[in-house]
Formats: sequence, C-alpha cells, structure tokens
Amino acid sequence: MNQPTEKKNIWQVIAASSVGTLIEWYDFYIFGSLATVIAKQFFPSTNPTAALLSTLATFAAGFIVRPFGALVFGRLGDLIGRKYTFLLTLIIMGGSTFAIGLVPGYATIGFAAPLIVLLLRLLQGLALGGEYGGAATYVAEHAPSHRRGYYTSWIQTTATLGLFLSLGVILVTRHMLAPDMETSIQRFNDWGWRIPFWVSILLVGVSIYIRLRMKESPLFSKIKSEGKISVNPLKESFGHKSNLKMVLLALFGATMGQGVVWYTGQFYAQSFLETVCRIDFDQSRTILIWGILFATPFFIVFGGWSDKIGRKWIMLVGMLLAICTYQFIFRQFMNITDHASRTELVEQRKLLDDKTEGNIQTITSEVHYSDGAVFKEMVTKNKETGSTSTIYKDKKLDTGSYWTLVGWIFVLILYVTMVYGPIAAFLVELFPTRIRYTSMSLPYHIGNGVFGGLTPFIATLLTTIYVDNKLSGLWYTIIVGLVCFIIGAIYINNRIDPDVND
Repeated sequence: MNQPTEKKNIWQVIAASSVGTLIEWYDFYIFGSLATVIAKQFFPSTNPTAALLSTLATFAAGFIVRPFGALVFGRLGDLIGRKYTFLLTLIIMGGSTFAIGLVPGYATIGFAAPLIVLLLRLLQGLALGGEYGGAATYVAEHAPSHRRGYYTSWIQTTATLGLFLSLGVILVTRHMLAPDMETSIQRFNDWGWRIPFWVSILLVGVSIYIRLRMKESPLFSKIKSEGKISVNPLKESFGHKSNLKMVLLALFGATMGQGVVWYTGQFYAQSFLETVCRIDFDQSRTILIWGILFATPFFIVFGGWSDKIGRKWIMLVGMLLAICTYQFIFRQFMNITDHASRTELVEQRKLLDDKTEGNIQTITSEVHYSDGAVFKEMVTKNKETGSTSTIYKDKKLDTGSYWTLVGWIFVLILYVTMVYGPIAAFLVELFPTRIRYTSMSLPYHIGNGVFGGLTPFIATLLTTIYVDNKLSGLWYTIIVGLVCFIIGAIYINNRIDPDVND
C-alpha cells in the first residue's frame, strides 16, 4: 500500500518537480516556437519551404531520440533512484539549449551550423526522454493512491506551460529590442532570437538548486532498503511477456493517440495559423498563449476526475472528439482569415513597394479595413499576358476574429487536457515500482516523441504534396488517433487497482 506523504510535503514535491520539468519543456519547445526564424539562420535561404521542412525535421529529431533517453535514464532511475537521474537530465537539457544560442549561422560556418544544431537537438531529446518519467514517477510515489490522478496532473500542466513560457519569452524579447516594430523585428531575426536560448541557463540554475534539496521517493527508498531493486530493469521491463504486453498496450492504446492530439492542438495549430492562414507573428502566438491560459486548469480538472471515474474514458473521449472535429475547426481557421469572406469596407490601401523584374510587376500594399483588420496584399502582374494574382499574408485580425480564433484554440487545447491530464497516473499504475521508471518512460516517449513529435513535420509535408487541400496535414493525426482509440477502447481496463503495483 502506498503510504501518503504529508499534505504540506506533497506540495513541496510537486513544486520542486514541476519547476524543473517546466524548464525542460521550455528548453525543448523554444526550438519549435522559433522554427520559422531558425530556418533562415541555419539552412540555405534559396528555398524557404525546404529550409522550414529541414528545421521541422531537426525539431522532430529531438523527439525521435527521446525513447533512447527513456531507456538510458529510465534504467538509471530504477537502479540509483529518481532524484539524481532527473537532476542529470536537467543539466544536459539546459547546457544543450544554451549552446544552441551560441552556434554561428549558416552564412558564417556553412553546413556545420545545421549539423551542430542537430547534435544539440539530439542531446535535448535524450535528456527529455529521462526527465518526464522521473518527474511523474517521483510525484506519483509521494501521492496517496486515491488522489494520484489529481496530484500527477500538476506535472502534466508543465508541458503546455513550458510552451506558454517559450512563447512569452519570445514575444517579450522581440518587443524589447527596439522602440519601433520594424527595427525590433529585424534585430530579433538577425540575433535577438538567441536570447530565449540564453535565458534557459538562468532558469536551469534555479531548478538545480531546488532539486538538490529534494529527497528520494518513499516507495523507491522502501524497496532499496529491502534489497528489492531491479538488477536489470531493461530485461524485466521488456523481456517478461506480461510486462511487455502492458508496455505495448500503453503505447498503442493510449500514448500514441495522446501524442498526436497534443502536438496537433498546439504546435501544428500555431504552424497552421502562421503558414497557411498567414496571421502575423505576434497574433499567431498570442492567440495560442490565450488559449493555453484558459485551458490549462482543465489538466487538473480531468486528472482529479480520473480518480473518481477511471482514466480510460476521459482519455479516449478526448481522442474521439479531436479526430471527429479537427477538420471542421481548422476549416474555421481558414474561413475566419480568408480575405474573400470579409464584408467590411476598405478604409485605405497603403503602398509599401512597387517593383518590376522583366515582365513581372509586384505591388505590395497594406489593406486597412474599417473593423481594424490589416492584411498585406501582394499583387503580381504579368505585363505580357495581362494576368494577375493576389496573395494575402501577414494578416492582423480585427478584435472579433481574433477572439473567435482564441476560442477555437481553447477547444483544441481542451482536448489536450483530456488525453494528457490523467495519463501520468495511468502509466504509473500499469507497472511495479522496481521497474516503473523504465517501463513507463519508453511507451510515453515513443507515443509522444515519435508519433506526436513527427506531427508538425508530417502534416506540413502532406500540405506540400497535396497543395490543393490545406487540411490534408490533419489526416496523419486522424488516422493515428483513430487506431489508438480502437485499441484502447477494446483492451484497456477502465480502472486498475492503484495499489496493486506498489
């Protein structure tokens, strides 16, 4: 039976674990939040689409190695303890993130730049592969079993709050570099983007100090004192048929679907608003920030609710709602930001540029609408054929459209809270204490790191293949989510005795 930690101490445990995990997620996601800027820094500028895809692939590489980090650090966590293992992962993550901010750009050192960044990104992925399992296990092993979903859900907020923090630091940095927006943007794109990476070293220093003051989890200390620590956690986790079955069920019946829902609802949604809907840099990020702010409390709501009704159906209903409504919601993104759907009067057109190359004349203007919206309009005219084409980008939305998009982003992140809020307690309760760190970390990081982490890259790639269907990128999430829902609905038990593996 899991002996509950005193109430005042459990909050200290949650705070210490959450601060470190939040900072690791910040470090990991700052790269994705700056994907469009980094693409111009570390890859050739001759093909912007290829540069963005290369950046997203580098971003995804960090996810792909997370399962290897889970194996390495999960084994250490089951052999030497939870505390020192995820202290080590924090140091590796912080050092790698800081170093990315020091790497010279492609224009300075050529192809060495993306290679160095890729190496550092792989180190980030390895570190994160060991962090989450340690933090979730550490909190769960301090918590009373009947409140495990509630207490571990606080750890679940850190992934989304890490994204929130990364977006916030980026926006603050961008606006502090110069008093006027044009100069500020130029400085940020040239060198200011490095500042959010450098900030991480200060955050990591604070977290290391906090974690050094933590004690080992009571359940691990108990089995250590009794001489019951696993001699070979990898063999016990994956060499025994019964435990391997639970690892596979956790992956294909829960974490795989949870991963694609998480990354579609936040990262791909941001990418879609910026690259497909062409919303300007600040608005695309503040829309996500507001959505995160409003939805984050629901991690706690659904985590606590799972203690009463079980973990299974909260997670699976979140998956089902996501795969059934994604196409509709992302279509609303396009409709709201579509120039053709606007009925407001144009107040003025402000000419920004007019240039001619050969027979092609390009006129760039700002179109100001009576409701406050501003769209950048690029009209290309072929003087020989007389044909014209118009592209609208860098759209600044009116207040009504802006908050409508915030509402839809809130819905997407609400799905995330349903699938993610209860999952830490679900995974912890699947496996015995002696091999818990190793066993739960691997399916979590394959589900999130491979299936989830590849979502922005695969979705963006699909839209470049099926150019006439801007929603084609969603098919990856829908198919993976549906397969996971079916497996989970058939094979996962709704309630597992929370004490059986303690």
